[in-house]
Amino acid sequence: MKSPFPAAEAARRLSGREPAADTLRRMRVPFLKMHGAGNRIVVVDRRGDDLPPPDPDTLRRLGDTATGPGFDQLMWVGPARDASMDASYRVFNADGGEVEQCGNGVCCVAAMLAAQAGGKRDLVLGSSAGPIETHVLNDGSVSVNMGAPVFEPARIPFDAGRESDHYEIGVGGDTLVASVLSMGNPHCVLEVDDVERADVERLGRALGRHARFPAGVNVGFMHVRDRANIDLRVYERGAGETLACGTGACAAAVAGRRAGELEDTVTVHLPGGRLVVSWRGGSEPVWLTGNAELISEGMIEL
Repeated sequence: MKSPFPAAEAARRLSGREPAADTLRRMRVPFLKMHGAGNRIVVVDRRGDDLPPPDPDTLRRLGDTATGPGFDQLMWVGPARDASMDASYRVFNADGGEVEQCGNGVCCVAAMLAAQAGGKRDLVLGSSAGPIETHVLNDGSVSVNMGAPVFEPARIPFDAGRESDHYEIGVGGDTLVASVLSMGNPHCVLEVDDVERADVERLGRALGRHARFPAGVNVGFMHVRDRANIDLRVYERGAGETLACGTGACAAAVAGRRAGELEDTVTVHLPGGRLVVSWRGGSEPVWLTGNAELISEGMIEL
């Protein structure tokens, strides 16, 4: 199968002439800029040499559209960690910080790998959250097994005396009622009457720095249209509000399903597009299905 990413393929063919890894950091390396439902993802494939990822200053430069390709998250793809996996990845936000997971980023990595010559449609990727199972569908969309949601406060992490479906959280004199869970990364979900009028910037920033979230948190603002559809805006750690957030879509669907408001399968309507989330409840895994589209490709200076 011919790759739809010719520049990246050409760069890989030249990889045998590249110098040692310590010199590579000062070289230009290929990247793909993609998106999933508008969530901007840069993918750097370094399976051939396992080059270490850039430092935070370099990541911030690359994440800014004034000085780099610009991204919400960068997926740094490395070799498989064992024979059961096809590749591994690490996730970095535009502020230079490393985070645990990115659902739309995983979709983009899987789409890239499946498009390569001899690429498989069923892949297992190594991550800090453990092995991630992915399936590239006939229409080019990708389904990702995001694992079971975590509600135990200490594992999210979230400062609470005991586990609950909802928590009261004080912010600037107001008391918010939120669902809190982890989808491999921490999420706080607020139900609102209208996502367009939600105070996303103020509340997202305040909750992201709240003392009860020692590792920070992604904040979702969810409106339930009906039992199969929700509207969602997400303020992400290290990126601010983004057009879409895969793990945020999962967290919102799980919160609504747990509250008895949603069916097993939900279409999540985000500013940048739509994602589909399926969860049967309990310890069952959450499945995320979304698109992975190529925007551009080129070279970045490290």
